[in-house]
Amino acid sequence: MEHIMLVKEEKTIPLREEISSADPILKQQHFVLVHGISGGSWCWYKIKSLMENSGYKVSCIDLKSGGIDQSDVDSVLSFDDYNQPLLDFMSSLPHNEKGVPDLSEFGDVYELGFGLGHDKPPTSAMMKREFQRKISYPLSPHEDWTLAAMLLRPGPILALMSARFEENGEVEKVPRVYIRTKQDKVVKPEQQEAMIKKWPPLNVYELENSDHNPFFSSPFILFGLLVKVAATFEVGCNYTSIAETQRPPY
Repeated sequence: MEHIMLVKEEKTIPLREEISSADPILKQQHFVLVHGISGGSWCWYKIKSLMENSGYKVSCIDLKSGGIDQSDVDSVLSFDDYNQPLLDFMSSLPHNEKGVPDLSEFGDVYELGFGLGHDKPPTSAMMKREFQRKISYPLSPHEDWTLAAMLLRPGPILALMSARFEENGEVEKVPRVYIRTKQDKVVKPEQQEAMIKKWPPLNVYELENSDHNPFFSSPFILFGLLVKVAATFEVGCNYTSIAETQRPPY
């Protein structure tokens, strides 16, 4: 599941000559963009460019076995292990910046890997190439689908399926919003609705003409939503799990 976090940097007063047309307040906000299964930090290249050009600080993370991380996907067997690069990054932030982390699915359209043997549950999964364009990227520009087809890697499905989350009040202190992708063929509208009802966010936004990958199919509208949400949480919040898109929990 793609995940976006907003952390706030310590407020600084820019020198007069440093003030540009971009609002200096924006530069206090730091977005951490995290890819979903089979993806990598490369998924966010359009959103990263739009946000940095508007004065925001943006970091894109490769989870273990994702993007250019060289870990063997079939050796990533726990959710904590999969998320370790994100946890390491968040712990390295200055004390005045903080943040928080989520999932996917399969069937006959997925290639499965069995790193523990064929008599054990699959350890990795990736959508077969012949289904990727039709199911996952139908509304995305052809050049972005071409890029994805070249860079997608198997994801550690066993690690995701083993994820367990403790119910406690600390989790609920982090404001969350959900961005619904209306033309999503991977996670159907009814599945997204079930996710929202299971763990209600503070607000729900919609991308009317987005497929499963809004950073490709609706980058400008997604960017606008992120800026809107960031402004909403500007006051009185040290860390915010800004947006979750796609992929139901197991």
